[in-house]
Formats: sequence, structure tokens, C-alpha cells
Amino acid sequence: MGCLGNIIWMLCGGLVSALGYLIAGCIWCITIVGIPVGMQCFKLAGLALFPFGKDVTYGGGLGSFLLNIIWAIFFGIPIALHSLLWGCIMCITIIGIPFGLQHFKMAKLALMPFGTVVY
Repeated sequence: MGCLGNIIWMLCGGLVSALGYLIAGCIWCITIVGIPVGMQCFKLAGLALFPFGKDVTYGGGLGSFLLNIIWAIFFGIPIALHSLLWGCIMCITIIGIPFGLQHFKMAKLALMPFGTVVY
């Protein structure tokens, strides 16, 4: 299911989500201070392209918490709303439910990308 799911995923909003992360990463990489945040955005863009077969665990400390707050204010909330909208659209049909669940996973990750580990 992983390979086929990832191929269909790109047509069901995954490519648009990855482009959102790429744009956010390029904007963050303009300054030297934002490069670590931009690099995380590029990692999330890779996950947004191929989410099937990957698990996400959340953790981190105070630094991750502070970066997540800054991220949520500037980029996280719009990207999370985009993923939530796509998730609701995909869950309308039975066939789209697995894709909707992946969008919900990406929405949660869009709000808390720092301190997470992707397996």
C-alpha cells in the first residue's frame, strides 16, 4: 500500500502540501538565524511527498517548544488549515479516508514540527 498510496497521495493534495513547505523553507533560509527552521521545512516537504509507511513521534524540550510557537504564528497555522481542509475533503468518500488520515497527520505535524522524529 505504501508505494501505491504515495503515488496517489501526490494527486490528492500531497504535492501542494510539499510546495507549501518548500516555500516556507526558502523564506526561512533567507536569514542565517532561520536556516535551522528552513532545513526542518525541507524535511517536512519530503515527508509531505511520501507520508505512507512513516510514523511520527512527538517530543522535544523548551527549545523545540519555543520554535513551535514561532513557527505556528508565521507558517504553521495556514499550512495546518490547508491540511485539515484537504483531510475533510478526502474523508467524504470511503476510498479517500486513508488519504484524509494522512492529511490529518500532516496537520498535526504542521503545528508541531520541531522535536518530532519521523520513522
